[in-house]
Amino acid sequence: MTTVEITGESIEVQANGLRHRVLRYGQAGNRDLLFLPGITSPAVTADFLAVRFAGLGFRVSVPDIRGRGLTDRASAGRYRLPDYAADVAGLVDALGLRTPVVVGHSMGARIAAAYAVLHAPADHGLLVLVDPPTSGPGRGSYPTSREAFLQQLREAQQGTDAEAVRRFYPTWPDRELRIRADVLASCDETAVLETHEGFETEDFFAYWGQLTRPVVLIRGGDSPVVPLPAVADLRRARPDIEIVTVPGAGHMVPWDQLDGFLDSVRPHLLAHLTQH
Repeated sequence: MTTVEITGESIEVQANGLRHRVLRYGQAGNRDLLFLPGITSPAVTADFLAVRFAGLGFRVSVPDIRGRGLTDRASAGRYRLPDYAADVAGLVDALGLRTPVVVGHSMGARIAAAYAVLHAPADHGLLVLVDPPTSGPGRGSYPTSREAFLQQLREAQQGTDAEAVRRFYPTWPDRELRIRADVLASCDETAVLETHEGFETEDFFAYWGQLTRPVVLIRGGDSPVVPLPAVADLRRARPDIEIVTVPGAGHMVPWDQLDGFLDSVRPHLLAHLTQH
């Protein structure tokens, strides 16, 4: 999948009718953490985060979300939040995860919220929602257009490299640019387009309002995906859920400001470790 060395162990499991590829990190028996990546981010793109979560004492699992990487494609019309949430429930069972901490970025954050509400409303571990798209019905468009996603996908399908990817992510480390250049073409176009449509037709706030704690939302200070008016709406709907801002980060929070992201999330993860 990539010419960059990845430290995770790759396994395959069956869940919700599909074959899923999962990367696993850390020692078996440690507290489980499930990381759910974004719309065009196969599991290998989160390698740099997974090794750091494992270093805190977690057993980390990172799946290729359906339609990405080495996980099966689904039929058209099956890339909606309930479909993704059912995959997560199936993966939790198939992997034997014990009330895992669930960390999701972007699309993955929306999936984490849907999973908690639909499948584990009173029995989930800590939820860490990183810059979930707050676009949706009555809330405007997702700030990255479908055409922009298609441009990147087609460049990857034709063969791209780190320097070409840098046009879209100028602050990223070279290693992460190389990984994205290597694996972006594994994202199915139907999966990306249907997910993008869902960013504008599926209401994240419907799940946000039903979440049970523990939950923390982490956003980039410069993110157009969770802008300040959306923060106000989120706080108005759920004043009991902490929202943490990482200064200087855009939507790709850990990639943009890794130290700031880790400083924001580490206390929550370590507190959850000591409580369980």
